[in-house]
Amino acid sequence: MPLFLVVGLALTAWVGWAIHLQGLFGVLVPYLAALIFVVGFCVKVVDWAKSAVPFKIPTTAGQQKSLPWIKHAKIESPFTTGQVILRMFFEVFFFRSLFRNVKGELRSGPSLIYGPTKWLWLSAIMFHYGFLMVILHHLRLATYPVPGPIALLDKIDAMFQIGAPPIYLSSLLLLIGVVALFLRRVLIPQVRYISLVNDYFPLFLIFGIVVSGMLMRYFVRTDIVAVKALVMGLVTFHPVVPEGIGAIFYIHLFLVCCLFAYFPFSKLMHMGGVFMSPTRNLPNNNRAVRHVNPWNPKVKLHTYEEWVEDYRDKLEEAGIPTD
Repeated sequence: MPLFLVVGLALTAWVGWAIHLQGLFGVLVPYLAALIFVVGFCVKVVDWAKSAVPFKIPTTAGQQKSLPWIKHAKIESPFTTGQVILRMFFEVFFFRSLFRNVKGELRSGPSLIYGPTKWLWLSAIMFHYGFLMVILHHLRLATYPVPGPIALLDKIDAMFQIGAPPIYLSSLLLLIGVVALFLRRVLIPQVRYISLVNDYFPLFLIFGIVVSGMLMRYFVRTDIVAVKALVMGLVTFHPVVPEGIGAIFYIHLFLVCCLFAYFPFSKLMHMGGVFMSPTRNLPNNNRAVRHVNPWNPKVKLHTYEEWVEDYRDKLEEAGIPTD
């Protein structure tokens, strides 16, 4: 079902190009997708920020700060804000918790054996950093002149040039990463059992974006000057639709727009959610600092002494002591 949906989106863009709706798919759809992405992302993050945190629930994998002679795991069980920032840095940029992930397997005996699963961490690293580098590459189309760091990144990414145009390593890493994450959901029975349509759809959508982009770069030639004119018109809010841009570009652009519009409503929002998760952004200092939920509403309390005063006559009449 998700595969057919992505194919349907690609056919929609192709039909739009065939009936000369380049203005719709080249201007209106990108602006609408950008608006949905920005507003949806902000609303989601603000909603998470307003959510109550009644308990301090950081996930830990090490010794909490305790007695002086007990070694404290500062990253695994952060005690201060600085240690939390350090933990978040390693989590966001190096996927540290995924690197430490282990797999359990029940063998004859019976005995439960635990072993590392570094292939999942490697797939995630290739996918995310490949995606990041591809996005940075595309800034060449939206800037003039091209910033020096982007031009340098382009040279580094194409350092293993094979023919012309050069093959970008980031594109290969992204393609390998998305295929590996898809195979994980298909080949592992436990993961396949809990996988839903909204797990497969982003993978097929990203796969379609990568394949259409590689086709456009290496096989179906596209007028890059016209493409840059279109993109520059979009980012400067003076949209133009140049002639001579083929259907493959509009298919690629439409799939990208669908991904951006779908992003705030999908599991891809973990990009923003990782910073808002109380399991990550809170220190494990329950023994030293009492956690008071700042979202608790002010409630008028009725103390025991006030209750006794309200019902003193009845209590004394019933012979119940009131002192």
